[in-house]
Amino acid sequence: MTPVSADRPVVVRFAALGDVVLLTVLLEQLAKRHGSRVDLLASGGWTRPLLANDPAVGDIRLVTSRKSPYWFTPSQREAVHWLSAHKGPVYLCDPDKYARRLVERAVPRARIVAPWDNWPGLAAHWADWWYSVGSYEPLVAGSGQPRLQASSDWVADARDWAQQRGVGDFPILLIQPGNKKTSKRWSLHRTNNDKFWPVARWAQVIAGVLQAKPELRVVVCGSPREADLVNEIVAASADSRVLAAAEDLPLPRLVGLSSFAHSMISIDTGPAHIAAAMDCPCVVLFGYHGWGRWVPRAPRSTVIPLGNRETMDDGNVANISAAEALSAWQRLQPRGG
Repeated sequence: MTPVSADRPVVVRFAALGDVVLLTVLLEQLAKRHGSRVDLLASGGWTRPLLANDPAVGDIRLVTSRKSPYWFTPSQREAVHWLSAHKGPVYLCDPDKYARRLVERAVPRARIVAPWDNWPGLAAHWADWWYSVGSYEPLVAGSGQPRLQASSDWVADARDWAQQRGVGDFPILLIQPGNKKTSKRWSLHRTNNDKFWPVARWAQVIAGVLQAKPELRVVVCGSPREADLVNEIVAASADSRVLAAAEDLPLPRLVGLSSFAHSMISIDTGPAHIAAAMDCPCVVLFGYHGWGRWVPRAPRSTVIPLGNRETMDDGNVANISAAEALSAWQRLQPRGG
């Protein structure tokens, strides 16, 4: 598809779900600086729905795989043709050789801006770095705030879904126990995943929050491949106020729910970034990589990270107790506080 304006800046970022949320900081700043929408070369079926309502975003082109051989990957060839039609700057925001090789097939090096050539190191939060890259201002801690836009249709759909599931107008706690490593291969999932928190601890936390706030309804979230884990947690909780939502929670509905949910308790994963960007108070459990560079950010609400701040060899969410998570949840301020 021919871009609406060949002069638009282009961002190239093959990002995971949470990284797309963080990238909204860069997209917003570039749109302000260039005075136009920003086109995006990306991957992943989550990218278009997440950015569907973002006024800073123009055309989105997806590549199925940047590592596959070029001549056997139609989406790469289409992306090169698409990039070739652009005349503005191209921000290459992935450091790997595959992304660079793809971009250099279409764009002269003089028009490529490579932020990774001036990477500030592990101390900087991703959102602050993207703000600095997009605004050309010095790196300042706390400057970057991711944002998502929930359409009225998304919010209405989420409220209708809540009514159909018997939640009604009760306050909703979102639980996100899985991450991209979660699958039906339970032995591998439980032993090799630094973000696996035992089912019994989820059940303990859910029991604690329902004791503290009996009117809550708990929605255990996840993708379809996380359904086994979600269902096991619901079964262990053995409470009619706890609902499984791994089979009927597409991204627009999750964004809609996050716009009015009471709070969320989550593993470090993309849905936590979605909820925080929608100003939902969050407790987020971190493993190996720590939370210093990755902790989700909310415009006004509280986000409490648990686990180590920096990357640690023994970092694992299993080191976090149910009591710690429950205590953190009880310290959350109301939405927007």
